[in-house]
Amino acid sequence: MSTRPFVGLADHEPNARYKGIGLMITAFTLFALLDACAKYMSAWHGIAQIVFARYAGHFLLGVVLYAPFAGRGIWRSNNLRLQFLRSALLLASTTLNFTALQYLQLAETASISFTIPLWVAVLSVPLLGEYIGPHRWAAVVVGFVGVLIIIRPGLGLMHWAVLLSLSMAITTALYQILTRKLAQVDRAGTTQIYTALVGTLGVLPFALFDWTGPNSHTIWPMIAIGALGAIGHYLLIHAHRYAPAPILAPFSYTQIISMVAIGYWVFHDLPDVWTVIGGSVVVGSGLYLLHRERIHIGSSGPN
Repeated sequence: MSTRPFVGLADHEPNARYKGIGLMITAFTLFALLDACAKYMSAWHGIAQIVFARYAGHFLLGVVLYAPFAGRGIWRSNNLRLQFLRSALLLASTTLNFTALQYLQLAETASISFTIPLWVAVLSVPLLGEYIGPHRWAAVVVGFVGVLIIIRPGLGLMHWAVLLSLSMAITTALYQILTRKLAQVDRAGTTQIYTALVGTLGVLPFALFDWTGPNSHTIWPMIAIGALGAIGHYLLIHAHRYAPAPILAPFSYTQIISMVAIGYWVFHDLPDVWTVIGGSVVVGSGLYLLHRERIHIGSSGPN
């Protein structure tokens, strides 16, 4: 396997970064729609069935999108154990998120999910041996203060499903850390195929146990949820071909706009003032953390 660094399209096209940003925003809009489909379907179907629809559709579309170009090589992994562990973490994250969405607003789960970069920073210390300087630690602490503003523990207002959403954020952070490791040894298409396959097979027994046939309200959301996941991840991968991660990362926060708009349009939900304030604090700390990360990449000093 060649060890030459990948040269993205951004090195050759002057407008490539704008294309990457556009793809990033589109991908996270699709993820917002995916969450909305899951929340909507939970009124008729069990969580296991919804998770199965999400992964089965992803797997089928993944085969269509990747297999014709990679052939049998798409199944060849240089670290199969890590592929299965990463996929299991994403499956757990999806299940936790879909369960939380039964009880929380889209804007609430989105705001808590924005702590994922903070968890990645914290967990990278013991798992990857990375160093976090005082500026980044300060951003992490401020971000967690933002979460406390959203959930307001001790005031009798915190719903127990918030704990599921927080667990989802931690699980997703672990998944992202393993993604960093796999990116060094396997192709993106291989990782996507295994992610969808493990998710489909892992949740299938539970889905069959509590299966309810789709009705006129859920047939199209059930079909759409898998497509939204597959296409969203496909666009996300290609966004990183056009622009580097530090440029793209801040635009993941545009998802909150989609979440609020869809939450109001479909579920007639509007976030309360504390969710807006806390979410703004979390987003601000995440953006500052990304800013410090860019400085750290460009220098060797403490961060």
